Amino acid sequence: MKFLTFEYRDQTYYGVKVKREESAWILPKLFEAFGDDKNYPKTLLEGISRYHTLDFQEHVRKLVEKAQQSGKADKYKASFNEITFRAPVTPPNNVIAFGRNYKSHAEELNNEVQSLYVFTKAASSLSGDEETIPNHQDITSQLDYEGELGVVIGKRAEKIRSSMALDYIYGYTIINDITARDLQKEHHQAFLSKSLKGGCPMGPFIVTKDELPNPEQTSIVTKVNGKIRQDGSTKEMVLKLDELIAEVSKYVTLEPGDVIATGTPSGVGAGMKPPQYLQPGDEVRVSINGIGTLTTYIDK
Repeated sequence: MKFLTFEYRDQTYYGVKVKREESAWILPKLFEAFGDDKNYPKTLLEGISRYHTLDFQEHVRKLVEKAQQSGKADKYKASFNEITFRAPVTPPNNVIAFGRNYKSHAEELNNEVQSLYVFTKAASSLSGDEETIPNHQDITSQLDYEGELGVVIGKRAEKIRSSMALDYIYGYTIINDITARDLQKEHHQAFLSKSLKGGCPMGPFIVTKDELPNPEQTSIVTKVNGKIRQDGSTKEMVLKLDELIAEVSKYVTLEPGDVIATGTPSGVGAGMKPPQYLQPGDEVRVSINGIGTLTTYIDK
């Protein structure tokens, strides 16, 4: 299933993509019309938190079946042409991100590959698919992109073994780790330079893990104004997903809905010769096979 959060007719909803249609089932309306629990989840985060992964998906499948059988299915759908995508989920913690987890990317920026280089991006930096974000030229002249696979946690994880870590995954999404390179160097740390308003585009969906059975063998392609900049694969990750999750859980209690950005392949603007940073009016599209494409516009 592909879950999403969106605005539709001045209301914020969460939903699931309709199969073979460019539209979404409006899940709160399905719960209200066909569900037995009047205290149903009002957000996707509540849904992830209250149910085990398969239980929530089974709830949703039953609701969709009832809507399809009602003869009024269109009443419970929203066309993608009429919605505004938002970040699929706002995690309980900041977005947790791994840097230098692709050898080629570390090398293009003259950094050493590190087994543990972790930072966070403020939840206030989240933005959705097809969103226009500030160009931030008042504070940076080196705005850059990083296409990444995002992992969404499905249940509380505290000091877990790597052999169990994949069981804690709810699904996967796309993240664009927007970074102000000059500020990153000036501050000698990553938090502020990576937490600018709109600086964490995420989405358009959270794809449940049953629909992406080989997340460590999938492509990541980033285009700027239609030209390929990054063309990599998650198989290049230094630390694999089970290692990333287990390592973070040693120190941070991961909660349902938490998001981990797993690093980026080579091809960022700062690594080009000469560097090519994002400019006002630019379009950035990050595509991950099995999830979709996340599009971000830089304000003019």
